[in-house]
Amino acid sequence: MIERRIGPGHYGHGPLIVIALFLLALAEPAFGAKSTLPAQDAVLTPEPASPTPALHAATAEPDPQRRRRRRVRRRRVSAVAPVPAFTSPRSVTALASDIDVMLGGGARDGRWGVLVVSLTRGDTLFSRGENEMLQPASTFKLMTSVLALDRFGPDYQLSTDVFRDGPLAPDGTVQGNLYLRGAGDPGFSNRFLRGEPSAPVDLLAQFIAGAGVKYVSGDLVADASAFESRKIPEGWRSRYLGLSYAAPVSALSLNENTVWVVIEPGENGGPPKVRLDPSSSSLTVTSSVKVVKGSRGARLSVRRLGENTINARGWIGSRAGPRRYELVVDEPALFTTGALRDALAEQGVNVAGVIRLGTTPGNAQRVTGLSSPPLSRLIAVMNRESVNHYAELLFRNASRGTDSSAGSAEAGNAMLRRFASERLGVDSADVYAADGSGLSVLDRVTPRAMVHLLDYAHKASWGSAFHASLPVAGESELLRRRMRSTPAQGNLHAKTGTTNNIISLAGYVTALDGEVLAFAFIYNGNDRWRAKETIDQMGATLANFVRE
Repeated sequence: MIERRIGPGHYGHGPLIVIALFLLALAEPAFGAKSTLPAQDAVLTPEPASPTPALHAATAEPDPQRRRRRRVRRRRVSAVAPVPAFTSPRSVTALASDIDVMLGGGARDGRWGVLVVSLTRGDTLFSRGENEMLQPASTFKLMTSVLALDRFGPDYQLSTDVFRDGPLAPDGTVQGNLYLRGAGDPGFSNRFLRGEPSAPVDLLAQFIAGAGVKYVSGDLVADASAFESRKIPEGWRSRYLGLSYAAPVSALSLNENTVWVVIEPGENGGPPKVRLDPSSSSLTVTSSVKVVKGSRGARLSVRRLGENTINARGWIGSRAGPRRYELVVDEPALFTTGALRDALAEQGVNVAGVIRLGTTPGNAQRVTGLSSPPLSRLIAVMNRESVNHYAELLFRNASRGTDSSAGSAEAGNAMLRRFASERLGVDSADVYAADGSGLSVLDRVTPRAMVHLLDYAHKASWGSAFHASLPVAGESELLRRRMRSTPAQGNLHAKTGTTNNIISLAGYVTALDGEVLAFAFIYNGNDRWRAKETIDQMGATLANFVRE
């Protein structure tokens, strides 16, 4: 028997409906599977069965509730009409009215800031709370992108260099120290190079050996002086720390300042192998891991003991595959330099001294270096995948003074506020940056400042690189599952922003008549899932807008 639940006010006819459906079921055994109701109106679900004690499942009496279980078709009935996925406004007035309805039918609480402007015609199509100072989450990376592109240009490259402060003897000995100086290259990893996470230091080690260096009589010095010494920005919550998206910030970084601890059983019943990937002599690994013969499983625990020691314990089966655990490193500069020391040893180049922090002398001689990909490619990774590490390093790079003063979040904030006033034409108080990624709970921006930024970038000489860095609705990266099968798919391109109480989207979309629209949608509140649906509705509606 199939029961059709059709909502309040109709239950008085229930018996007649049940009898009618029972007769239909006899005539068509597969009636439930062939329902002609639209998918959103008909949902087939079994009634829940009463629980049966697990220990007696094989011998217990059949559950009478189980015998009565049937597939039930329910019609979903809303108290209010659902907000459509998108609309087809044919005037500015209609567009504004539709967006008003969407905002009213979406998130139940919280604060909205919305601004939509036609970059083609220069008029405002919709605004609400456009002057509200709101937390932007990762849409703040758009600010970092524009600062970096405007200062350096899309083809700019950062260089991680090696120097020596003593002569290179004929026998290949550096009579002094070797310095590894970072310039804040966020791509110093295997993201752009073939090979393991150690790929950039492996390549540098080959270059150093190729320059004739065979032995270093002094120390290997880590120079991260391009940035301030503070590694954790103000406003990063303590619960973020230790997670890869909140790794410490340093001008000398490797593998986005994370390391893999790899544990695998030894060969022929031997002791387990515990190693770091990339290997770095700045870290010590201790292990009490045991091998369990014949097992394919593992029960392992990996943790940090202090700043420089990693401990692994538990067991791994002799037939198990490698287990990998990712940890954040506390001292990125020393970690990177320790990885270079290990890579040099692989090339037969030994360092007599220790690894330490320091500053490259002004009269030091450059040995070699490794350049980053062009800035446009770094920004594409940052925006498409929303990588905080990239944003923090590029933000500090953009803030570095022409007098080679260290880059810092404080200097970046001052630079951004001047930029807002002098280039964007908004009040400097419309933006506040405690970091460059939007992870800080102290970051603030108005939708007006965000749209003025988008307008500026659209008209800039490097605008094409900026546009290309953004995910595309329904097709790529963080927007690939959003606004599919709507007019926004393949059209709208924007930066996302998401935390527990923030959902935001800012970017561009082309209307049906070819108008280029810039928009900023920022929601701060506790109903972000509904707010996300509303944002996607608004985005698709903008793509379907035309003036008639």
